[in-house]
Amino acid sequence: MNALRGPRQLTLDLDHAESFARDDFLGGPSNAAALTLIDAWPDWPNATVALVGPEGSGKSHLASIWAAQAGARCVAARSLADTGVPAALATGALVVEDAAEAGFDETAMFHLLNLTREEGAYVLLTARTAPATWAIRTPDLASRLKALPAVALAPPDDALLRALLVKLFADRQLGVDEPLVGYVATRIGRSFADARAAVATLDQEAMRLKRPLTRALAAEVLGRNLGHRPALTEK
Repeated sequence: MNALRGPRQLTLDLDHAESFARDDFLGGPSNAAALTLIDAWPDWPNATVALVGPEGSGKSHLASIWAAQAGARCVAARSLADTGVPAALATGALVVEDAAEAGFDETAMFHLLNLTREEGAYVLLTARTAPATWAIRTPDLASRLKALPAVALAPPDDALLRALLVKLFADRQLGVDEPLVGYVATRIGRSFADARAAVATLDQEAMRLKRPLTRALAAEVLGRNLGHRPALTEK
């Protein structure tokens, strides 16, 4: 999505549910390396790679894009043992979501990494922290995880944060103007999670109060409900 320009009404008629389609992914410097990795498949540096970043940074969106390309199944890391490794890897590609230290069965994960290599399959891990930093009890698994290539998603820059806000408002079928988007962007934390929390809160409060979503309402709501960073000078 292009950077915002000049005052105009932004009204996009989209479903409330956030789209994980490739065309709806908002690219920028903070996620360029991760997007390049996804687009490079199957020419990966390793059969198993990790996408690492904070909550809401786009890991699941990128994983969904890759799953569509690779025909991959998706499983939560904590459910890997229950699903069964051979069954999970049946299509030759697998997304393992929300992997975290002490958040999965180590035997199942070790079996998955071995089977991936044996069968020439591919695995994409998503996690908030790099696998190399996890305290793993199984020495061989710890060694494998430390060797995995990991690509990090960084917090968004101003342009990407504003574009994300426009998309999140549009996902909720809210028409917003650029001054409102700029106002919100300068008064929330610089993260995808903060943007999602702000948009959800503004939407809920506008409906509860039966008021249009304006800059004045945003000032009331953000000051009351969200911990926000100091205001920046608006252009």
